[in-house]
Amino acid sequence: MDEMKLWLDATHLPPDLEADEPEAWQRQVSEAHDKLHQGTGLGSEFLAWVDPEAMMPPEERRRIADLAGELRARSDVLVAIGIGGSYLGARAVIEALATPAEAARVKFAGHHLSGRDHRDLLEALNGRRFAINVISKSGTTTEPAIAFRVLRAALEKAAGQDAARQLIVATTDKSSGALRALADREGYRTLAVPDDVGGRYSVLTPVGLLPIAYAGIDIERLVQGAAACANALQVTDVARNPAYHYALARNVLLGKGYDTEILAMFEPRLHMFGEWWRQLFGESEGKDHKGIFPATDDFTTDLHSLGQWIQEGRRAIFETFVIAESGEFDLVIPREQHDLDELNYLAGRTLADVNREAYRATAAAHRAGGVPNMTVGVDRIDALHLGALIYFFEKACGISGYLLGVNPFDQPGVEAYKRNMFALLGKPGYEQDKRVLDRALQASKPRVIRLEGRA
Repeated sequence: MDEMKLWLDATHLPPDLEADEPEAWQRQVSEAHDKLHQGTGLGSEFLAWVDPEAMMPPEERRRIADLAGELRARSDVLVAIGIGGSYLGARAVIEALATPAEAARVKFAGHHLSGRDHRDLLEALNGRRFAINVISKSGTTTEPAIAFRVLRAALEKAAGQDAARQLIVATTDKSSGALRALADREGYRTLAVPDDVGGRYSVLTPVGLLPIAYAGIDIERLVQGAAACANALQVTDVARNPAYHYALARNVLLGKGYDTEILAMFEPRLHMFGEWWRQLFGESEGKDHKGIFPATDDFTTDLHSLGQWIQEGRRAIFETFVIAESGEFDLVIPREQHDLDELNYLAGRTLADVNREAYRATAAAHRAGGVPNMTVGVDRIDALHLGALIYFFEKACGISGYLLGVNPFDQPGVEAYKRNMFALLGKPGYEQDKRVLDRALQASKPRVIRLEGRA
């Protein structure tokens, strides 16, 4: 059995966080640990993710893998319809682990309202056998509901209504909601969205695992990695628990004026992992006018765009790097006879080696420029370690939220734009909201600056 290896490197945190400083936070961290593990904190009804094995027992994982295999045999493409936590985790895992050919077999819809993108997706699906996994606890969230209505009509037209029923899987509430009612009426196969897991923590539930399995990724190893990390993170001692150390470091830095965190990856295939992380921390901590603003960068690419700002801009940021120690493709740099690009000093070395030194150089340069940074490292980017990395950040987020003094498992602010949108679109039941919003908009003095020209 492979060993899961994950670590936190805090070398570049001093002088903003000295080595002995975390000890002063041990009591608060232990209290946050107890809130998570004893269910005594805010949001305690959404803590099933804390134990990945119990949340997703082997028989449920086998059922999902079998269903994914059946859909793969009957289709060329799976369209996963969802928004926020209903798609970001699955997309992050697929883009990190699947081959390009396998990743291309999973398309994502329902996470925006762009007519152009929906049209392009329909054109890409034209003439291809496709299946749908619609992921929504309620079935009435606007973006995925519209996408499902459009894509379901296209599938029924292409395959016929009876065949389409066998190509649609609804991941939804186990007993209530509009999508559950539709699935029961039409006879769609269903997977249950757990009642006790919030969307942004749901990647290792049926919400994320069906699309991941369809892409050919070993979901057993993914959950095993998370479970191994969960077992290793039981210790409450900050000096021996990298997730807890990361969580408290974020809060200490926030208290010293560092209110923006940049998560930076040195592998392009981790880009969507950063998007998943951004939702996880942004939605968990951004409330009560508190929280660290989560941003992401892809290095070394963004070192040639935002690198100047990070190095010498406003000093209110800190960085967390995500690296893999080994396992990346080793492309050897060739020697050139004339060496006009002056790269022969690198001849015979691999890109993985150069990328590793670029990371080390960046961490040192940014620390010297006044940007404290730390590194979360894994042995390699595979299903086992990506599962561990997912759990590491989930656990750290729960602890960090409790240290911050917020509920890490709700998202009341997300509803504000929805209420306004429903009112403006004339959704029944929002008439009073529309009247209030119309009065507010009418009272606002227009300040529109237009530019017109002739070509």
